[in-house]
Amino acid sequence: MNKRPGGELATRPLHFILLADCSGSMNIDGKIQALNNAIREAIPHMQAIANENPNAEILVRAIKFSDGAEWHISKPTPIEKFQWKDLASGGLTDMGEALNLLSEELKIPPMSDRALPPVLVLISDGLPTDDIHHGLKTLMALPWGKKAVRIAIAVGEDADQEILQRFIDNPDLKPLQANNADQLVKYIKWVSTVILKSASSPSSQVNYMNSSGMNVPIPKLPENEPSSAADVW
Repeated sequence: MNKRPGGELATRPLHFILLADCSGSMNIDGKIQALNNAIREAIPHMQAIANENPNAEILVRAIKFSDGAEWHISKPTPIEKFQWKDLASGGLTDMGEALNLLSEELKIPPMSDRALPPVLVLISDGLPTDDIHHGLKTLMALPWGKKAVRIAIAVGEDADQEILQRFIDNPDLKPLQANNADQLVKYIKWVSTVILKSASSPSSQVNYMNSSGMNVPIPKLPENEPSSAADVW
């Protein structure tokens, strides 16, 4: 085990939560299936990260939102036991409801005050159709909402970049722009490995704080690569 002054580092929970847009537009050009494939492909890499760092217990779950929001996988599941269930798409984009639902789970309790900063990944391809401003305000009012590592992935050119940036709330981080299935796989894998490894590292467990106020060291963002016209969502 890694050590620090005063003794060994105890295992601490790290919640990794996906918020997935399942609106009708995600059914266009196979975006929802590309998302399912990307998440499923990332799972073995997440399990490898967990094996490398026994000081963090990585717990995964997911929220889906379209007409309203609900837990797609509600139980915080250890990554070594985690299995993905495919999402289906249809309906509106009630992103605000998803943030409200998430906020209920980031309160103390049910969150532990000894947890590592959670990793929240918002994935969307369009404009919110409900009160996103209330949802954002509710999330950011919570200590674990504010301290969380918040990453956003824009699926296609119609995603609301302004709202995704407000969710991130960090000028040093920008939404990741996925314009085809390959890019979506790349960014899901980056969040699920590079970010997860950083969030579960010993430096996070000793209350690391950088100049942006983040208590997790954020690696350099992967480059947004241009897509050919045939690939663009």
